[in-house]
Amino acid sequence: MRTLALDIGNTAVKYGCFERDELLEYASGQTPAQVRAAVLRLQPEHAVVASVAEPTAGWAAELRLLVPGRVLEFMPATTPLPLANAYATPQTLGADRLAAAVGAAWLLPGRNVVVVDAGTAIKFDLVEGGQVFRGGSIAPGLAMRFKALHTFTGRLPLVAPPPAATAEVPLIGTDTESAIRSGVLNGAAAEVAGLLAGYAARYPQLAVVLAGGDAPFFRAHLKGPIFVVPELVLIGLHRILAHHVAT
Repeated sequence: MRTLALDIGNTAVKYGCFERDELLEYASGQTPAQVRAAVLRLQPEHAVVASVAEPTAGWAAELRLLVPGRVLEFMPATTPLPLANAYATPQTLGADRLAAAVGAAWLLPGRNVVVVDAGTAIKFDLVEGGQVFRGGSIAPGLAMRFKALHTFTGRLPLVAPPPAATAEVPLIGTDTESAIRSGVLNGAAAEVAGLLAGYAARYPQLAVVLAGGDAPFFRAHLKGPIFVVPELVLIGLHRILAHHVAT
């Protein structure tokens, strides 16, 4: 079975094409025309679309013209899942958070898993025992932190992170730009490390899965065994679609 998973994010449109459970092709930063061309070329049997940025109806309507089988619009509050959702307000839960949790639970079955999705926001989400989504936390992402310092002050410049994600960030900034980099980057790394320590103290044998555009930075600045899965949301969407096709 060949499937296409489409993730409409805050900053980019991504797709993944799967043959059974193998990821055949992945692309990010796609336009509607590029997605259409990919669907025509890859010819998936079924498709799933999820969005945190805009309604899925338009994308789903286009996919239904191109895909012969099921086209699923993933809605966290109503779409049946291969795990239990214990979130108190599923109608407010981002589709990307829940899809990433499903992907992590499938990759690490039966485990306590925390997903750290470091993109526009830094999101922590816990799957307990591979069976129950519990929720987590949401904080500003790196780009948002840099932008906030510039936007909400009178004179602080808009600073870009270093081009190499693995570059060391000096603890002590010796000018305003390096001080901002230290505060944002070292502060975010310490924040994530502290939260992970809290999760690990509460949940034994905790597995950590990193995803999102800033995952390389956090992988380079965190200690311990961590799985980095850039396509985690798409893997989760694929597993949700497979769950529906099977039932």
